[in-house]
Amino acid sequence: MATSSDDMNTKLTFRKYEEGDTDWGGFENKIFKEDTSHKCPTYVHRTPPCQGSCPSGEDIRGWLDIVRGIETPPEGVSMQEYAFRRSTDANPFPSMMGRVCPAPCQDGCNRNNVEDFVGINSVEQYIGDTAFAEGFKFDNSAEMTDKKVAIIGGGPAGMAAAYQLRRKGIASTIFDDHDELGGMMRYGIPGYRTPRDFLDNECQRILDMGHIETRMNTKVGTDVSVEDLEKEYDAILWAMGCWTGRDLPLEGWDETPNCVSAVKFLEQFNKGEMKYTAPRVLCIGGGDTSIDVVSVSRRIGTVEGYSDAPEAVVNGEASHADHDPSANIPCTQVTLTALFKKEEMTAAQHEVEDATIEGVNIMNEVMPVEIIRDDSGRATGMKFVDCKWENNAPVAVEGGKEYTVEADVIVAAIGQSGNMQGVEDFDNGRNLIDSDNVYRVPGKENHFVCGDIVRPHLLTTAIGQAYIVSDTIEKHFQNIEVRKRPKVDVHHFNLSDKLVEAGLGVDSYSANDYHEGEQRGTDKQSYAIHNYEDRSAQEIISTEKMFLGHFEYTPRNLRDTDVPSSDEVLGHFAERQSNLTEEMAIEEANRCMSCGMCFECDNCVIYCPQDAVFRVKKDQQTTGRYVDTDYNKCIGCHICSDVCPTGYIDMALGE
Repeated sequence: MATSSDDMNTKLTFRKYEEGDTDWGGFENKIFKEDTSHKCPTYVHRTPPCQGSCPSGEDIRGWLDIVRGIETPPEGVSMQEYAFRRSTDANPFPSMMGRVCPAPCQDGCNRNNVEDFVGINSVEQYIGDTAFAEGFKFDNSAEMTDKKVAIIGGGPAGMAAAYQLRRKGIASTIFDDHDELGGMMRYGIPGYRTPRDFLDNECQRILDMGHIETRMNTKVGTDVSVEDLEKEYDAILWAMGCWTGRDLPLEGWDETPNCVSAVKFLEQFNKGEMKYTAPRVLCIGGGDTSIDVVSVSRRIGTVEGYSDAPEAVVNGEASHADHDPSANIPCTQVTLTALFKKEEMTAAQHEVEDATIEGVNIMNEVMPVEIIRDDSGRATGMKFVDCKWENNAPVAVEGGKEYTVEADVIVAAIGQSGNMQGVEDFDNGRNLIDSDNVYRVPGKENHFVCGDIVRPHLLTTAIGQAYIVSDTIEKHFQNIEVRKRPKVDVHHFNLSDKLVEAGLGVDSYSANDYHEGEQRGTDKQSYAIHNYEDRSAQEIISTEKMFLGHFEYTPRNLRDTDVPSSDEVLGHFAERQSNLTEEMAIEEANRCMSCGMCFECDNCVIYCPQDAVFRVKKDQQTTGRYVDTDYNKCIGCHICSDVCPTGYIDMALGE
């Protein structure tokens, strides 16, 4: 009888071993013989793949365990505030990242091998939005040093760096050539994706720490010289982002006035200067920026009898600031083209699907080959051909179709670079700034760099680099040699710190206090954490070490999304992502499998045939220190390791 589709989709059939397997899979398991073994349980902390996939290295498992109640906060601290503290150790923008990060952590989530990833983004948004509602602040108790850093750029990289430096007692001044802080979060992403009240709050929370000054509408290299900054500050951190769109590599692009960049298009919209566009919009891209261009175009629409030059407002030569958009009408045609298949576009798949619902025409696996222009030199459309991806480049399909797409404005969203005017000495020839592996500028003493100006990537990448460069700057000030970063970077759960927080810190150790030989078998000594090994900086745990059969089918708790239809999209600027309720956030956090860290399921205690594995006394328990092993009873049968869902137990400690 065939299995029903309902059973296949909702009833898991995980098996530890395949049919016909009759032998242990590894030599380390064969060591065990009858009822004796030189291998006994040890508790090994590894990094989960969500954190390993996160460019800012957030302790995702940690704050999910806090939300679900596995890791309890200190007395007097709420779950929400404790989760906020843990989350913002790496990322000071949980509301923003919870909404717009494309979530490589979710792609890496081991739960994908059960049924579906944990909704990490949605829980992060819950943490960030709750912090806003509750008025949580950052700790600013660090004693200030006499050092001060000039930070060039007030976007996610610059702001995150100012935050991390302030936590180290290092003051900073942020120089930015815009009116407001936020960088691409404010000027590159529409407000219905990054609501301005939450963005303003997360920026202000950083400034409220004190000793962080701002110089807005100030461009370094033009309004203030690099030489003056070098005299006034102990270090300069370049975090200026990439505000120049890459041109489409077609003949005549530079000479065609209505061929514009996506960066400028979105910047003018987000400034409130562009409140309508041309009737026919064509965007070439395939990433999140291109989705924003076409989605914005569908929302602002155009006007009756449109006769403007659409590039004028994009280039800042005209303004719609006083325009009343109530009379706007829908664009007649908004088209997005991409070199890849729809499922292979770099934009988040839900964003691609949302754009389609909103009335955007998406053409996949086509490459532009020619700009069609009228006698005045203006573009009236573009010619495309079918293509495939070979050797890291698009190639026209022999005998494929040819397409012509009419357009009044053509927007390129195929990449970005920096504006190096006035700071040409730092240009590496690609309008970017070179960096070593700890984000120092080679050959430039006291100069550091992070964010898109190193290599345009995700917002969370810029935030992660900001943490590392702040560490580099601190060590530079202290004349400490910067060593190689760990294999798995950077914000790991620390059992020693957790024990101290719980009042269970280990005793100090002195070799003079112990005779040789008495240091063996430290299960009775209090100067060491018995039976525990921390490999989090070296290893990411895979499901091969876990027991997935423990986990039942549990569907994801989805956020409500406000995605208008093509008939409703005009003038629709309501926030796209709704927040989870507290109950839903806890339920979703409970789906986390706590890969590489005990989540107190009791399997090892229940299944141990010798009663060798036991719960630690309650007044000695904390996260990561829930069970222990009596080696006088253990026979090395490795059942505890087999049934550990999280892969926290290894058979080791042998001779």
